[in-house]
Amino acid sequence: MTADKVNGYRTIWRGTAATAAVLAAVAAASTVDGPVRAQAADGARPAAAAPGLRITRFLGERRLPHMAKFEGTTVGGLSGIDRDPRTGTWYLVSDDRWRYDPARFYTGRVDIDPATGAFTGVRITGVSTLRDRDGRPYPGFGKPGSVDPETIRFDPRSRRVLWGNEGDRPDETHEGIPLAPMSLRWAGRDGRYAGELPLPPSLRLTAEHRGPRRNAGFEALALTPHGIAAMAEGPRYEDGEPPTVRHGAMARLTLWDRAGRVTAQYAYPVDRLPAAPKPPTGDADSGVSEILAAGGHRFLALERSWLEGVGYKVRLYEFDLRGATDVLRRDRLAQGGRFRPVRKHLVADLGRYAAPVQNLESLAWGPRLRSGECTLVAGSDDNFDQREATQFLAFAVRGC
Repeated sequence: MTADKVNGYRTIWRGTAATAAVLAAVAAASTVDGPVRAQAADGARPAAAAPGLRITRFLGERRLPHMAKFEGTTVGGLSGIDRDPRTGTWYLVSDDRWRYDPARFYTGRVDIDPATGAFTGVRITGVSTLRDRDGRPYPGFGKPGSVDPETIRFDPRSRRVLWGNEGDRPDETHEGIPLAPMSLRWAGRDGRYAGELPLPPSLRLTAEHRGPRRNAGFEALALTPHGIAAMAEGPRYEDGEPPTVRHGAMARLTLWDRAGRVTAQYAYPVDRLPAAPKPPTGDADSGVSEILAAGGHRFLALERSWLEGVGYKVRLYEFDLRGATDVLRRDRLAQGGRFRPVRKHLVADLGRYAAPVQNLESLAWGPRLRSGECTLVAGSDDNFDQREATQFLAFAVRGC
């Protein structure tokens, strides 16, 4: 989710996204298994996937100081995290669009004791400015060529990072915004441009009522040894309306192989709003803010909602690609014929672990504990707002 500033005031616009990596064989196996009509309009859900991941222990909460300074930059807006399993270095991307500093990512340490699971702190240790093809920092908000970094993954093979840019486009609220395509771009650990993935036509931003909506592009990304996956935060214009208290919506998960070729696309059913805003006519926003590969055909998804007068609500889901319809060549999911979305089931309402619920947008695997449990870390984007926090939640889990 991106928080725009208009005349000094914070305005939250729709945004959540998600991506994940999968085996190329999964893409080939994900054929229609008795197609059913997607139920975004009436809120009905597809058949639930068999339970897999389960939280066994909450390891605790840690926060970074608000508007902390590091090497001349302002730390905040952290919208994606990931870990290098070889060195234990963590990568944290900021969605700052040169309100304070150029687009950038940080490195750091997340201290979790492998023996006890004690979660003792988070430290920032380095910062790298993201750079374009010409080696220059990306322009800021509202300028041609600007970027909106919302998710990041570290690739152990190439020792590079892959980051998701939500892009920008004009709409009824921002008619003068120049079109800035969303993208998935590789960068060296120094932030220098190292290539990008091709996007299917369905994910190209336009200045019209087609394609992804403003601030509903890439916020979610995941890698596996065999592929890459990214999810748009919310529905394209052709795929239906955003969630309301009466109905959910369909977001698209796109898959690439290791060579960078688009292999498949699946519909993910986003829940209806968990509550009505206060007043009922107030602003509300809901979508997928991050995904994480959980082995083979399985992924985790953060569904994050912001409701005026209520605050944030965040749920963690596991979803399964098996049996879902490949919708890569379908231009429309709304009134576009029968298809089967991915299956999902609820792992946990993350609001039960730390109050008030923050704007959780990050999800990554931490170190494995000596008990055999995996660790899972979720992080929040504070929107550079003093009413919010840069928060990290750590969990011990099984079934990973």
